[in-house]
Amino acid sequence: MNISDKTEEFAHPDSFEAQIAYDTLRNARKIALQFTDLSEPEVVKLTKLLAAFDVPIRANKNSVQTVLPLTAFQLFMEHFKDRFQNSVSQEKLTEIYAQHGVYWNYGNQHRDLIQKPLIYGILNITPDSFYVGGRYFQPQKILPRVAEMVAGGVAGIDLGGQPTRPGFKEITADEELARIMPYVKQIHDSYPQVTLAVDTYKFEIMRDIVKDGEVDIINDVNAFTDDPRKLALLAPTKMGLLTMHSSRDTEYDNLTQEMRNFFKQNLDQLTAVGIDRDRIALDPGIGYAKVADGYQDYAMMRNIDQFNDFDRPTMIAISRKGFGAKLFGLKKEDRLSVTLIAETYMYLHGGNILRVHDITETKQLVKMLQTINNGYWFKNASKKD
Repeated sequence: MNISDKTEEFAHPDSFEAQIAYDTLRNARKIALQFTDLSEPEVVKLTKLLAAFDVPIRANKNSVQTVLPLTAFQLFMEHFKDRFQNSVSQEKLTEIYAQHGVYWNYGNQHRDLIQKPLIYGILNITPDSFYVGGRYFQPQKILPRVAEMVAGGVAGIDLGGQPTRPGFKEITADEELARIMPYVKQIHDSYPQVTLAVDTYKFEIMRDIVKDGEVDIINDVNAFTDDPRKLALLAPTKMGLLTMHSSRDTEYDNLTQEMRNFFKQNLDQLTAVGIDRDRIALDPGIGYAKVADGYQDYAMMRNIDQFNDFDRPTMIAISRKGFGAKLFGLKKEDRLSVTLIAETYMYLHGGNILRVHDITETKQLVKMLQTINNGYWFKNASKKD
């Protein structure tokens, strides 16, 4: 049995039909597979297995073609292993999955975001964060909130000392450092299993974070390119970089295409200095439009799958934001339900890092959607014919 990945063979700009197929495969994160040199019993067995995944199948005497969602690929490999005792074929499937997987490398982590989406808990050590549920400026409240988030099963904590909401007031680097650095070490030492991220756009903060060595990820609303010292500083490290598209100063003609151009150029700039592509994740920057909470935000929620072909993790950062007030007149404390609805759409279309205030509800959302995504019916618990 031979297995080959046929996905890239659809990328022919001279064929409109192939381009439609390719765009569908890439945006929906699906993989086109071909199995050849099969015996007739193997064709029957493989066709029966694939039918359980509700996918298109073309089979003839000694070959099978199909398309599999990336989210179902691991489950398919488990069932394939049960039915076909062929280690070479199993290794090939593993190799194909790795080529299409969405990985984020930071510190000593190599995280598969298809299998394990990352939930960030928001911890803003500021007196003027837009939502009080993420604001913990009093020292006596900060560590208890961290303990609460960890007990809730959060995978990462996003620490911020400088608000960046519309109309924010900039503080000095010294003041920002004074707000966050005392807690970086305490969180790292108390909860070493938790990914620690810092949200900052200032070089001075990044410099101290790198020197300290206890932060895994830096989030930069300026995409790391406004100060050349940033890339020189971060290139030799193992830190993850969450790079954000910001459009507060931009009038768009074609929003999606210009966002794609931004991320392509930004990825090229970051990798050109030696930053491995697998260290980089993308943030579309919802809420950072020229007109806050306007219709651009809804377009950016919808178009999240247009960046799946970059094969980078993409952040969903819409927790309790102003669209809940714009559409429904909801106060910040009443926006959980609409947040979860919008997060569900974005998760199903490619988002896999969720930056949230509400840990328990978001974990439930992710678990439910993952369970549904792998809700394929097999006749018996042994998973065998």
